[in-house]
Amino acid sequence: MTVNRVLFDAPGPKARRRTRYATVVAVIAIAAVIALALRQFGDNGQLAGDRWQPFAQIGYIKFLWTGLQGTLKATAMCAVLAFPLGALLALLRLARNRVTRYLATAYIELFRAVPLLLLIYVFLLALPPEGINLPIFWKLVVPITMVASAILAEVFRAGILALDRGQSEAASAIGLTYWQSMRIVVLPQAVRLVVPTLVAQLVSLLKDSTLGYVVSYPELMKQGNNLTVYTHLLVQTYIVIAVVYVLINFALSQLASALERRMRRARKSVRGVDVLEEVTGGEERPSATLLH
Repeated sequence: MTVNRVLFDAPGPKARRRTRYATVVAVIAIAAVIALALRQFGDNGQLAGDRWQPFAQIGYIKFLWTGLQGTLKATAMCAVLAFPLGALLALLRLARNRVTRYLATAYIELFRAVPLLLLIYVFLLALPPEGINLPIFWKLVVPITMVASAILAEVFRAGILALDRGQSEAASAIGLTYWQSMRIVVLPQAVRLVVPTLVAQLVSLLKDSTLGYVVSYPELMKQGNNLTVYTHLLVQTYIVIAVVYVLINFALSQLASALERRMRRARKSVRGVDVLEEVTGGEERPSATLLH
């Protein structure tokens, strides 16, 4: 049984039929909106070739490429910091020590509730007069990391709680301490359960980086804003930027699907080894207890 089957009831024939009808209607509506937008753009001359030609020039491409590099750099740094911190916060929230658990819970609940834009303004306007003036890059990365780590902590915690308690009990039975069992046995399996959600959070980090314009960090959207000031090609610039974001997010979605398929094949192969051991009467069962 998959995690989705545990969390959600499988739709029946009527529900699947309604879903298909709703999907068809939604696709038709979206296509109609796109067609209407293209018609309006055409009537106002926005689709003329001379308005798109500049984006084939090397200067425009380099300018936007600089912004894309800034976006990827900020996203990568946020991911490197937020994912381990989120896992640590999840473990602290599940810790047996009451003080540690309360402190982790307070951090998670606070930064899940605070709007990211407000936190960025705190680092931009409120902290510098108090002597805390970070570089522009970190004025964007630190607030995103603080909010993202709180969200990721709940994702990791959900993965840990979704595991069978027999995993941690078996780890204790072979002499592992609480933290050893979490680090060696429980957390690796929890991560495999929530990989698609983790990739979705990576997409969210990518989109959060667009708030770099607040601190004047040269990410893709900021570079696009600067470009429109000089070219006045507002529609064309933002369409090009939107296409870039769609392509990146599509690549990340494909990565999530590939990882999920790979883990599904790995689980099937391990279950096949268990069945073979039971049939042949073998004593070794690699995944019967831990790390299946």
